[in-house]
Amino acid sequence: MTAITRLITALGRLLTTTLYGLGAFTRLLFAILARSGIAVTRPRLVSQQIHFIGNYSMVIIAVSGMFVGFVLGLQGYYTLSRYGSEEALGLLVALSLTRELGPVVTALLFAGRAGTSLTAEIGLMKASEQIPAMEVMAVDPIRRVLVPRFWGGVIAMPVLAAVFSAVGILGGWVVGVQMIGVDPGSFWSQMQDGVDVFNDVLNGVIKSLIFGIVVTLIALYEGWNAKPTPEGVSRATTRTVVSGALAVLGLDFVLTALMFN
Repeated sequence: MTAITRLITALGRLLTTTLYGLGAFTRLLFAILARSGIAVTRPRLVSQQIHFIGNYSMVIIAVSGMFVGFVLGLQGYYTLSRYGSEEALGLLVALSLTRELGPVVTALLFAGRAGTSLTAEIGLMKASEQIPAMEVMAVDPIRRVLVPRFWGGVIAMPVLAAVFSAVGILGGWVVGVQMIGVDPGSFWSQMQDGVDVFNDVLNGVIKSLIFGIVVTLIALYEGWNAKPTPEGVSRATTRTVVSGALAVLGLDFVLTALMFN
């Protein structure tokens, strides 16, 4: 077999595997959406997942947002001071967080904290044969297991992104106003005048919602298709972090090009 033949074979195998994965991913999404009625008839299942996903991720989100705000306050002041525009520090911090850093960094942290937890939980349910036991008892595992976790992640993600941005703005205020000495009136007034609710805040919310859908679905897909072994679950958890991070960064470019052109 020549080198060209081996290359064509490898590319064909990669293309086939990718198309199969996209097809299985899409089928799982439609299966979850088709069974989403349980989120209305039994909202307690969704609220439990919101608590599990959102509340347990709150500490790392808030702490990370605070330190990101600290860094934005320092870097922003050093950059703006070159042009005598220190009063615009609040605007710089707010736009950076609401447009980009809030949704993106929250989604990356969400994939590392909540996404891996969902993947490991579902993978262990398969390894311990809980999923087959549900099917034997005529309980639809997609409806009972995946749907509440999917909607819990979708709802929790924008809330966590809002917390990240709010805490980050407070961090920028602490550094810029309390430590460096920027005028507090200018800090808040520039932010109020320059940040638009629809063009900035709403677009950030839309970003975080889309990121929540994608990251949560990736976590559920990897857990659902994990091999029922310790090694299989660990590999699925790793794939969740890698695939989730790449998906978030790629989608961020596309959404930014569409929203802020």
